[in-house]
Amino acid sequence: MMKRLIFFLTLVWLAGLAGINAQTRMIETKVPKRPAGQQDVLQLRAKPMSTVRVGFIGLGMRGPGAVERFAQIEGTEVKGLCDVEADRVEACQRLLVKHGRPRATAYSGSTEAYKEMCERKDIDLVYIATDWVHHVPLALYAMEHGKHVAIEVPAAMTLEEIWQLINTSERTRLHCMMLENCVYDFFEIAALNMAQQGLFGEVLHVEGAYQHNLDDFWTAYWNNWRLDFNAKHRGDVYPTHGIGPDCQLLNIHRGDRMEYLVAMDTKPYNGPRVAKKLTGKDCPDFQNGDQTSTLIRTVKGKTMLIQHDVLTPRPYSRMYQIVGSDGYASKYPVHQLLFRSDQLKGKESADYQNLNAHSAMPDSLCTAMLKKYLPPFVKELEEKAKKVGGHGGMDFIMDYRLVYCLQHGLPLDMDVYDMAEWCCLGPLTRLSLENGSAPVAIPDFTRGAWDRVKGYQYAFDN
Repeated sequence: MMKRLIFFLTLVWLAGLAGINAQTRMIETKVPKRPAGQQDVLQLRAKPMSTVRVGFIGLGMRGPGAVERFAQIEGTEVKGLCDVEADRVEACQRLLVKHGRPRATAYSGSTEAYKEMCERKDIDLVYIATDWVHHVPLALYAMEHGKHVAIEVPAAMTLEEIWQLINTSERTRLHCMMLENCVYDFFEIAALNMAQQGLFGEVLHVEGAYQHNLDDFWTAYWNNWRLDFNAKHRGDVYPTHGIGPDCQLLNIHRGDRMEYLVAMDTKPYNGPRVAKKLTGKDCPDFQNGDQTSTLIRTVKGKTMLIQHDVLTPRPYSRMYQIVGSDGYASKYPVHQLLFRSDQLKGKESADYQNLNAHSAMPDSLCTAMLKKYLPPFVKELEEKAKKVGGHGGMDFIMDYRLVYCLQHGLPLDMDVYDMAEWCCLGPLTRLSLENGSAPVAIPDFTRGAWDRVKGYQYAFDN
């Protein structure tokens, strides 16, 4: 009898282990085979163009700022302005006139108005700044009609959309860039330069986030689309500001690759309250938790922590951090740098000798180093960028670099695979959360070419 009981308990124990293994088994999504005749677009170069002729779609929140920035970049022509609302188009016409530019052709009054603009022969680039759910159909139509596309963040919200953009970019040999401005913020771009020059030693762990209480902004979104998306979707639906700079630090698809993620979220507490306040209706099925946290591991053993929170009253933060074998950097809530003294040279090393190894370097030295390690092209643009504006100047640098690379036939700073990797957290975190925070494999969007390019770098016409 005792032997039978022991045997039974052993079976129960083994079944329990099997259950645990089943729960923690890696979830994988299908990587579609590359269509016959297509090649990847790593380091894609298009024919140089002396003048970049652009058409804008979506002139609500981000669009007008982009129009005004392009009006102040030499070698550009704004050919078309498109929005469902005619008054938004007219407001952007006034911005062009303000900067001495001719009025553009107006397209409005219909959700199909963009098609006529995309079909024109005298537009090279279509700049898309609509709500998220319309990004991909517009971008696909523009590429099918021979236009490069630049798409606001997040460019795509599902894996199907991501693969559609990749396949269309590969087939048409046209650029498909996501407009991730935070990779051009002055701290991030200086820290990236420090990392590339070895000051942090080997970068082992990075962090990023979008922590931004949107209480003052929800009503600004046309048709309440952003809150509606959070109500219907669970996961990190807006990851790109945090993960973009981190992926550049870790050379993602330029020598390393994100392998898998695990996500965890809080219950939706503030979301239903905000929905009730704005709509007057209860929203018991509100999907997105107030905070979502995602851990990512790369093929080469690096880790990333990405967070999303737009519903709690906390200070704005993108939580940018670098943890290296020989140094550390963080941007929020204050700028901090910390290095082993033997990593520094010259005056910085002399100033740093007597510091406590547990403390960040003094603010004055931190400021001096951040200024010193700004790349030369940023130093040249800094004054004008801050004057023109756009999130402190980083938006101008982003648009300037896009135009510069198109003019000189260079690879863009961000390619379609960056877009895919940074956007995929939306659907993949949801998959993890809905399966008990199970690990989820991150697809190789390059389909085998992730290690061919060695290290992230900016292209210049030398």
